[in-house]
Amino acid sequence: MRIAFVLLCAAFGAIVFNASAQNAASPNAGPFRTVSDGADSKLMLLGHDAVAYFTQGEAVKGDPAIKAEHLGVTYRFASEANKALFLASPEKYMPQFGGFCSNGINYAVPWGAGGGPNTWRIYRGKLYAFGGQTSRDQFEMDTELNLQRAHRYWNEEVAGSNALWTRVKRLVFRVPHYKSDRALHDEWEAKRAAGTLPVMPGAPQVVPAN
Repeated sequence: MRIAFVLLCAAFGAIVFNASAQNAASPNAGPFRTVSDGADSKLMLLGHDAVAYFTQGEAVKGDPAIKAEHLGVTYRFASEANKALFLASPEKYMPQFGGFCSNGINYAVPWGAGGGPNTWRIYRGKLYAFGGQTSRDQFEMDTELNLQRAHRYWNEEVAGSNALWTRVKRLVFRVPHYKSDRALHDEWEAKRAAGTLPVMPGAPQVVPAN
């Protein structure tokens, strides 16, 4: 009887945990991961069109002549129609965590991200950018757990902070769940070989909201 009760509590806890991870949200008002390109000194997503990820399921370079500023940073678009969609609902299309690598935010480290092929994911209706395919692969070994952690660290440490200072601090004082790149690589390779990765290589980059 006692064992059954413990198992029931554990199952309930897992349900609550997953629900909180899926419904987690963070303010998206900075800091932002930007680059300088041409006339745009604070360019988001390396110039990729934030709307095209949703409408075309692809990383599409924006036209430098078709752009909009939002919250002090610049977005480029492949068409005037995409620009209009963005301006009508910026929060719908903005990358989460200010466009920083989501796997980095999982460790409270706001660092670079791409937004090009294989360095992004739409997950349950939200756009997440990654510093590279390896970062995305590692994050997706347990997306829900890592999202919960990322939202926690973004809300508690990164949002509104000086990204450089926060990064340096957490590169010295690591979060409790920190694992080295080698350890994560070995874990991912073992799961790939066993066919147990939650997201196997080659999967579509869009995960439906429901």
